[in-house]
Amino acid sequence: MTSARAATYAAIMADPSDPVPPGMTYGDAPIQMRMTQFAPHAQALGMTLVSVEKGRGVMTTPWREDLVGDPETGVIASGVVTALLDHTCGLAINAAGDTLMPIATLDLRIDYMRPAKPRAGLTCEAHAYRMTRSIGFVRAEAWDEDRSDPVATAQAAFMLNTRS
Repeated sequence: MTSARAATYAAIMADPSDPVPPGMTYGDAPIQMRMTQFAPHAQALGMTLVSVEKGRGVMTTPWREDLVGDPETGVIASGVVTALLDHTCGLAINAAGDTLMPIATLDLRIDYMRPAKPRAGLTCEAHAYRMTRSIGFVRAEAWDEDRSDPVATAQAAFMLNTRS
């Protein structure tokens, strides 16, 4: 990697919400940018990557009025919770491997424990706990203010495309 490219990646790692550098494609982008700047639904929902390490990832979604499911309660929509869980699970799966690869959600089971608190954003952490040649398995939980009181938990399986 050239020193200029290494400097660009270092800047992206510091703030993955910065605009995509001219000429950078999805295939060139580090995982931090792929999960935020190159995923239209993540951008639309305001997802932010908090951290990523081997087999783990943390993302957040802010509370916004346009993401509310019931205007009377001010609670974020359950579809936003689902998208955050699925996307963070995908982050953990890709962070578990040695190289980034296309993946697809095969199975996503979500247990909703309670509604999110009114006017509260969400945080999600996912952990890829088992990887085979063709499938990755991950668990996640999403919470608003208190991690010990989750809004929802998830267990998922992802198809790995290792031929790319």
